[in-house]
Amino acid sequence: MLRLEDASKSFGGRALFEGASLHVREDDRIGLVGRNGAGKTTLLRMLAGMDPPDSGARVLRRGARVGYLRQEVSAVSDRTVLAEAETALEPLRVLERRMRALEEEIAREHEHVPDELASRYDELRHEFERSGGFSADAELRATLVGLGLGADKWEQPLAKLSGGWLMRVELAKLLIARPEVLLLDEPTNHLDLPSIRWFEGVLAGYPGSVVVVSHDRVFLDRHCNRIAELSASRLTSYKGNYTAYVAQKALRLDEAEARRRNLDREIAEKQRFVTRFKAKASKASQAQSRVKQIEKLRAEQELLPTEANERTMRVRFKTSLRSGETVLRLERAAKAYGDKVVYRALDFELRRAERVALVGPNGAGKSTLLRLAAGAFPPDSGARELGHNVRAGFYAQHQVDALDPRRSVLRELEEGADIDDVPRLRGLLGAFLFSGDDVEKRVSVLSGGEKARLALAKLLLAKANFLVLDEPTNHLDMEARDVLTEALVGYEGTLLFVSHDRRFINALATRVVEVTPGEREANVRTYLGNYDFYEATLAREATERSAKPIASPAAAKSKPAQSAKPGPDRARDKGQRKLREQAASLEQRIEAAEAELHRLDWLAAEPATARDGDRMRELALERRKQQDAIAALYTEWESITRQLES
Repeated sequence: MLRLEDASKSFGGRALFEGASLHVREDDRIGLVGRNGAGKTTLLRMLAGMDPPDSGARVLRRGARVGYLRQEVSAVSDRTVLAEAETALEPLRVLERRMRALEEEIAREHEHVPDELASRYDELRHEFERSGGFSADAELRATLVGLGLGADKWEQPLAKLSGGWLMRVELAKLLIARPEVLLLDEPTNHLDLPSIRWFEGVLAGYPGSVVVVSHDRVFLDRHCNRIAELSASRLTSYKGNYTAYVAQKALRLDEAEARRRNLDREIAEKQRFVTRFKAKASKASQAQSRVKQIEKLRAEQELLPTEANERTMRVRFKTSLRSGETVLRLERAAKAYGDKVVYRALDFELRRAERVALVGPNGAGKSTLLRLAAGAFPPDSGARELGHNVRAGFYAQHQVDALDPRRSVLRELEEGADIDDVPRLRGLLGAFLFSGDDVEKRVSVLSGGEKARLALAKLLLAKANFLVLDEPTNHLDMEARDVLTEALVGYEGTLLFVSHDRRFINALATRVVEVTPGEREANVRTYLGNYDFYEATLAREATERSAKPIASPAAAKSKPAQSAKPGPDRARDKGQRKLREQAASLEQRIEAAEAELHRLDWLAAEPATARDGDRMRELALERRKQQDAIAALYTEWESITRQLES
């Protein structure tokens, strides 16, 4: 499908990779891994045909299309979300316009439609069907909803969206266009956990090949059948998912180390012979032969894989003092942004040494709860109370943007340091991989990962016994995530955090709090345990709901009334039941309407029908009416679905 052969790339005299070869076959799911700065994005851009290799070649199969999702996306259009997403359907629109033009031409042939004209129409219609044209509009809307871009966002202009939402629009366009090769650079970075689950379901059935750069190990384990690692300027491919890659790499390095020791012994033995006999004329030729053998053995040594000799972050979060038993209490806390009420009367409490993860869709109120907890802003009403001796430290989702780009790395760290800490700041920066002249770099020239490390270094200086973290693993590579996870596992204070990294949540959380948007305010529900337990609980509850028997009308009549007026819970359940019944009815009607549309399309494809101009006009009119009816049904279904979600 797509091949990169013996490719090399250098920047400023530094070789990113040399002799890199990667063959992307049909249905491949390849995870591209490596440390930040190893060249993963450059390699992906090379596969996309955006950057040429310094040497080597890129070969794409004839007719194959490549779709590339960049790591960062900015608005380049004044279109709305829906209009931008619909641009992915332009090839189908072209096909459809050609079909309609042929239909009009056929309709003008009152008595006899030429075989050649009917054949052209039949080929176009089959191509349109194979490309998913008949269900494309419905799939487009379903894709947007699955990625969290509900109908309330469809008419928003792109210019008003953040980078994360723009990334979702771009991802939706790629999934709708269905290129034969899909290249994804950190696709889950800006997705919330519900959207990640939906995206994983779509990717599992994607008909093309996928090459993905990701630091999400759960994602790589679930979806990859090959891992390609960029390390020490080399690209090495491993069969299997990420867990299999880790095991294979460890075995490969062990075997290489054993071979290296054997070569060392051989070289030492031959070197002793050379040293002893190189001056003797009778042994000179033998000594020279061994010199050549030593050169070959050393050349073999250089080709053996080695663990990249790269520094690792050294992080340990210290607490200044022990807090009281109660760390945080929010009592009937309210927070609104204009007319949008997030919390009306929130009660929330944290106990010492708890590790609480907030999960839920973007926009539900997780970051607002974190900011209330950290004291970044006060509640509109109600109370926020910190416990005895509690010292809070806050790492915001966009903390890296709060760094002053004009300062040097060292100067930025000094701004948040106590006088007693100043002498050890260079040592602290060294632990976060800033050494030598790196500490004099301007913040403005740092990469995303470097800015994240600097922000974490500033947080460490706080010596807080209550850490509030909003997406702390963003911009960190896998090794840095592992170091941060290990440091927080050993942290003795209290944690409240938001993360979309399921492995990170599983390693830390003792309690999961789900925040979901409601009609009036966000809903908050607690699950004791980690993220796997939370997911298992949701799955069990969904199974129980689907298996719950529905009482017959006769049984309902025989059941004694419990009260003359239903309470709030009963009224809510009754409303939900009614909405579910309406949604189920609409789904049946949509299915029937789409089946009828499919029948009309098959009728139009019949050679006899294609030759009947009057019949083709009738079918075209019926088809337009059916499409309008389906669009109306979907609009009604989406409205009811949003009410159910609320």
